[in-house]
Amino acid sequence: MNWWDDVLHRAIAEVVLVGALAGLIGVQVVLRRLSFFTMALTHATFPGVVAASIIGVNILLGGVVAGAVVALGVAALSRRRGQDAAAATGVLLSGGFALGAALVATQSGFSRDLSSFLVGSILTVDTTDLITTAVVLAAVAGVLTVCARPLLLTGFDRAGAEAAGLSTGFWDVVLLLTVEVVVVTIVPAAGTILALSLIVAPAAAARLWSDRLAVASGLSVLFAVVSGLAGLYASTRWNVAAGAAISLAATGVLLLSWLLVRARAGLARGAGVTA
Repeated sequence: MNWWDDVLHRAIAEVVLVGALAGLIGVQVVLRRLSFFTMALTHATFPGVVAASIIGVNILLGGVVAGAVVALGVAALSRRRGQDAAAATGVLLSGGFALGAALVATQSGFSRDLSSFLVGSILTVDTTDLITTAVVLAAVAGVLTVCARPLLLTGFDRAGAEAAGLSTGFWDVVLLLTVEVVVVTIVPAAGTILALSLIVAPAAAARLWSDRLAVASGLSVLFAVVSGLAGLYASTRWNVAAGAAISLAATGVLLLSWLLVRARAGLARGAGVTA
């Protein structure tokens, strides 16, 4: 039997790809404090998915379109003087999810595809899903590598970026759309409700260990992949929902990192006192 014909083998491959994807973008999300925006994005893509299901097109396409609208909307509202970007994001979050729920009410029942989009269904991925995730991973890695300097400048030194001739608004949109593509790619495996934890928790844990972007990115990818594999193992071993198990594993990695870093700092202080 072909290795890819096994459901668990495909799930393992997908969780590694998704973990790498979440870990890469998660560092940007954490450093730029975009966690709330990312949560809004996971929920606001829901109406696009429902609409796509109703008209009979690929649900990922619907998620991409809806997510792009939200990302561009947040970028536009954030640039308006006196506009509270967090409040605008919150409105888009609740409004988007409410629209999705209203569209679902027009259906005779909640389809399996839509319910799996909410909670994730990594054990049902096929070869096409794996290829899609791999292509998105390569594209996102390329964007973050090639655009590393402008993204870094616009994120942490906007005055310097403008002085260097960079369009801060353009690069904000580039990052927001990159986050949107990652979210839409991850959601079928982790679910709209749980995708945020896989993106944010490993990156936040990595941030505790290092301030250097390259090191933090590597650790974030490692932590996300380990969280995915641990959650998948727990799911198959104890028959629990894979998305929930992966989310709990990612949260556990963050908690363990926090405890270890605090313990290391305490030991360092103790050694300094005795010296």
